[in-house]
Amino acid sequence: MKQLFLFSIALILLLSADINAQDGFRFLNERENHQRVNFKLINNLIVVPLKVNGKNLSFILDSGVSKTILFNISQNDSIGLNNVENVQLRGLGLGESVEALISKNNKVSIKNVLSNNEVIYVILTDYFDLSSKMGTTIHGIIGYNILKNFIVKINYNSKKIDFYNPKTYTYKKCRKCETFDIEFYRKKPYINAQIQIDTVGTKLTDVKLLIDSGGSDALWLFEDSKENIKTPIRHFPDILGEGLSGHIYGNRSRIPKVKLQSFELDKPTVSFLDSISTKNARGFKSRNGSIGGGILRRFTVWFDYPNKKIKLKKNRSLKDDFNYNMSGLEVVYAGKQLVKEKDTRPISDAFNQELDSKNSVSFITSFSYKFKPSFKINNVVKGSSADKAGLLKDDIILSINNKPTYEYKLGEIIQKFRTKDKAKIRMTIERKGIKMKFEFRLEKKI
Repeated sequence: MKQLFLFSIALILLLSADINAQDGFRFLNERENHQRVNFKLINNLIVVPLKVNGKNLSFILDSGVSKTILFNISQNDSIGLNNVENVQLRGLGLGESVEALISKNNKVSIKNVLSNNEVIYVILTDYFDLSSKMGTTIHGIIGYNILKNFIVKINYNSKKIDFYNPKTYTYKKCRKCETFDIEFYRKKPYINAQIQIDTVGTKLTDVKLLIDSGGSDALWLFEDSKENIKTPIRHFPDILGEGLSGHIYGNRSRIPKVKLQSFELDKPTVSFLDSISTKNARGFKSRNGSIGGGILRRFTVWFDYPNKKIKLKKNRSLKDDFNYNMSGLEVVYAGKQLVKEKDTRPISDAFNQELDSKNSVSFITSFSYKFKPSFKINNVVKGSSADKAGLLKDDIILSINNKPTYEYKLGEIIQKFRTKDKAKIRMTIERKGIKMKFEFRLEKKI
């Protein structure tokens, strides 16, 4: 089943020469020691407000990327990009590299955290189509450069990010915390963890995992990166996401346990990636996979790049079940639709007050038209319950369980597909101008 918002944005590699001229982000005032920023959490991904050359944009904060990447602009000069040159980019997937632009000396800020010399890589075609998949406009991704000069605390519960000066910040004693050493490879952070693959026995396997806040899954494992890292018997094959270089293929399953020092997470969902889709990512031979937002959101996380540390503090989500989309549907935002709304209210005037004395009230009915979100099916997994019911790619979803879809947010629709095994889903859709009704049940495969 296709996992929404799972992209290889955390694993983009450059084929062009590296750029080391920039100093990264600093506090606007050299005397500042702290800056707090609110963020949106959409399907385990952190969306932060950035200002690029004076223009307000939305970026995903992705600890798995070493570059600042912009991909949702209509014209390359819409934000006044500076010193533009052509480059080639490649990421996960089966396709070829894609053309992009590199722009130097850009001013990028998040509140009072500022870079005056940011290098931005611009992909003119939005291969990820993140905005439709997340239900909100996403312009790009940012990672290493905004993290490297600070201690960055991410509170997934309160949806706040704190930037601290590493020279003045002091960690508080914390019995619910664990601290890990970070190993950097191409400016991406890796930690050591342990996993239990087999359901028989309690044998743990040591693994090295990328800390990937830009991936929505809980865990990725690279098949055969160690002798016993193989897909369990109970699994189903799937397109795991979209990469810069094409589809990402693999198997979805569960494993008994992930162990992060004293923290144990039971029965996490795991995506086992094949060697073809992950060829570019396997350049780091010691790497066995990634920890994504599905696990990170269960902690408060401190990224301490200056001291090569990461600290985790468990939150109330630690013991939540690991759920996944059991519908077989990938639903995306499909633009605005004009919706006719009825408004009935009592008449408030002298005449009506006279009627009130006789226990009678008059009402007036009016209609208004408002633009509201619409959603469509972007993909149907072959053999899934939705596929068997007859739903098709590009069907416009009008209602789910008798509730108009324009009353939902995209995340709420996705959550409905993760509720429980055998839950009934009723849909009204529009296909080539014809309204049709379908019914199916969610199907738990792992």
